[in-house]
Amino acid sequence: MDSDTWFRVVYLVVILASLAGWIVVEFRQRMGQALRMALAWGLIFIGVMAGYGLWYDVQRQTTQVQTVTDTGMIEVPRSADGHYYLTLTINGTELPFMVDTGASGLVLSLPDAEHLGIDPESLAFLGEASTANGFVRTAMVTLPLIELGDFRNENFRAYVTEGEMEGSLLGMDYLGQFRIEVAGDRMTLRH
Repeated sequence: MDSDTWFRVVYLVVILASLAGWIVVEFRQRMGQALRMALAWGLIFIGVMAGYGLWYDVQRQTTQVQTVTDTGMIEVPRSADGHYYLTLTINGTELPFMVDTGASGLVLSLPDAEHLGIDPESLAFLGEASTANGFVRTAMVTLPLIELGDFRNENFRAYVTEGEMEGSLLGMDYLGQFRIEVAGDRMTLRH
């Protein structure tokens, strides 16, 4: 432990000891009441933390992902985290992607590739990609059918990455087929 961390720990122990001493002196005749109050405040604190932690998940589930208009135009609202997400149907399986105009290709995370039925043991990680977190190895795959609204691609080249990713990325190899407009909090794709 370095000296800065050591002093912080000592400072925290002194504050906690002072607080515990005050509680003992203040509630020496009513310790049961002090314990009930401490338990109540502890439960309130845990409830607030749990609510805060679940808020992002609840918001993502209730947010509309995308709509396809009568003219075939695809409208995507901006998510609470500032990104745009599209759900593609790949071989009959729906899979969410984060739109990444800075990415070249369609990149699948290992868990998403497995969800699509791609066996990680059968992949040859011969390629390499430069990411914000450094270089990662990639394996090229061919996706038999990708659908987005009425738009279909057959035998589309994609990549599976060994790198740590929370989800898959939809890059310009796929997005380049559309005219993309971003206005306000809405992205529109036209073919």
